[in-house]
Amino acid sequence: MRGKATDEAQVNSCPFSSNFSHTAPDESHSMPETPNTTARLFEPQGIVNPLDILKRIYGYSAFRGQQQAVIEQVVAGGDAVVLFPTGAGKSLCFQIPALCRKGVGIVVSPLIALMRDQVEALKQLGIRAAGLNSSLTRDEAIAVRRALAADELDLLYVTPERAVTDGFAEMIGDMDIALFAIDEAHCVSQWGHDFRPEYRGLDCLASRFPGVPRIALTATADHHTRDDIIERLALGGARVFTSSFDRPNIAYEIVERDQPRQQLLRFLSRFKDSSGIVYCLSRAKVEDTAEWLSEQGIRALPYHAGMDRALRDRHQDAFLKEENLCLVATVAFGMGIDKPDVRFVAHLDLPGSVEAYYQETGRAGRDGLPSEVWMAYGMADVIQRRRMIDEGGAPDEIKRIERSKLNSLLAICETAGCRRQAILAHFGEAHSGRCSHCDTCLKPVETWDGTEAAIKALAAVYRTGERFGTGHVIDVLMGTVNEKTERFGHVDMPVFGAGKDLPARTWQSVFRQLLATGLITVDHAAFGAMKLEPEARAVFKRERQVFFRKDRPSSGKAARGQKSTSARERSELAGSDLELFEKLRAERFSIAKELNVPPYVVFPDTTLIALAKQRPRDFDDLLDIPGIGESKRERYGEAFLTVIDSFEDGG
Repeated sequence: MRGKATDEAQVNSCPFSSNFSHTAPDESHSMPETPNTTARLFEPQGIVNPLDILKRIYGYSAFRGQQQAVIEQVVAGGDAVVLFPTGAGKSLCFQIPALCRKGVGIVVSPLIALMRDQVEALKQLGIRAAGLNSSLTRDEAIAVRRALAADELDLLYVTPERAVTDGFAEMIGDMDIALFAIDEAHCVSQWGHDFRPEYRGLDCLASRFPGVPRIALTATADHHTRDDIIERLALGGARVFTSSFDRPNIAYEIVERDQPRQQLLRFLSRFKDSSGIVYCLSRAKVEDTAEWLSEQGIRALPYHAGMDRALRDRHQDAFLKEENLCLVATVAFGMGIDKPDVRFVAHLDLPGSVEAYYQETGRAGRDGLPSEVWMAYGMADVIQRRRMIDEGGAPDEIKRIERSKLNSLLAICETAGCRRQAILAHFGEAHSGRCSHCDTCLKPVETWDGTEAAIKALAAVYRTGERFGTGHVIDVLMGTVNEKTERFGHVDMPVFGAGKDLPARTWQSVFRQLLATGLITVDHAAFGAMKLEPEARAVFKRERQVFFRKDRPSSGKAARGQKSTSARERSELAGSDLELFEKLRAERFSIAKELNVPPYVVFPDTTLIALAKQRPRDFDDLLDIPGIGESKRERYGEAFLTVIDSFEDGG
């Protein structure tokens, strides 16, 4: 018989314990519309036990990885720098300490949309949260300030521009501050991939509010960026927490560009009833690709910074609320999007760095379920990216770092080894390889001794005066007689036609890999001319052997021969469990539509899967389901238990 929801005992300050079965969520996944209330789910007396908060509010019974260690550090008043990958639960590392400590937690967030989503997610959980930003009306801003002054907020989200003002410091100066959390902390660093100069002023928090713990968090930071975060934010005494950057639920695939639209279409055919993102470098390409995908029967919407704001917001809203939509976007889309059930991310153009690639692909599979990322690239990408670096206004030292980051990404593209191993190595993490979850592991790439080919390629660059781009040099190697090769007298050179033994497509691969290994570079000031690097001398003198990966032959079949499959099938549900999952999913969609919120706001797929497998029968059982805390049990428990009862009764 179904029991009634009952009040639990008040939380207390008992010691930490980890003898629980379910783990903490990947992230906070909600952004619902909830009544404005100052009621709190708990009344702390001294320091509240974080595990009680995790269970009662978030619906999970144990912390993941180093979450508990971070929380203990901040609850005790210490500073922390947290370098966790997307999906590792960074938000809990400052949300829970803010609930444990006296006063309000101040969260610095770079995007208004990001803070709005997290604030609404916290409200659904019964946590008193608000954002103070320029999107609020005057009356709304006054209401937030009043709630803050009345000690009716647990968390307050602000932009970095507001956080460093004297006015904001005066407003919170006499209040109890639980902590300062600086989210997306990589924005403070010029070495990072998303530098925001306004972050530089946040070091003032240390001097203005001595004794208040500060926690800086990011998902992507190489050693340059990590050091810069610590220095720029005056966190020299902070404890640094770094977890594995591995995302084992994500499968990686990188292919040489060859009819990219058809390649993309084959990749997308692997998914049914799934949401995903396709990234393009230019706004025009975003528009064209979205239109073409729609013509192919795939519902796709464009998103880029040049669109009308209202239309852009509608497209983002559709992506969040619908379960079968492909959003084609520039990198203007993504930061702050907490949608957990993104099943795929595709790149039609090469990102600028491993960090950018890692962050963008990391938007897939935040819920921990199987997800795939795919990228097509070619020599034109490399040339375009290097032109963007060279023609940018950054100082020479920054340009040097950016070129190095791009070369690191090229090396991952051109590797014949495990992709995962190469990605993690960039972040200083060892991996044995053979992950069985990337294209080079599932279908190992052959290599060939390319020393002779490299010598011919480098000789052609040298003999033509290091004045020409890839296309012309390949024409020389292939012995192509045209206006340009005749005009410059290249048809009379010994190197003319020396590469006829290899097809042009292979020479394109050779030059890409020579570029990736640093034997040649591209001079954009000389219209993309290839130049020899000093390291090329050892190849000419046969002191250095060169091996290239073999490009896979062009094929009309999917690269790994995968059949089209749905996210539910990939979640290992089958039989009646899968049937019940679909009924629960329909109920979730109905509730979400009525509330005008994304379905995952009600429950993420991981919770629906647990409901389908465990089939709770009463309110007490619901609290054993990961992702169901007391607030969500009260809101949705009856509806989902009714679906389960009806299914069990054969209805």
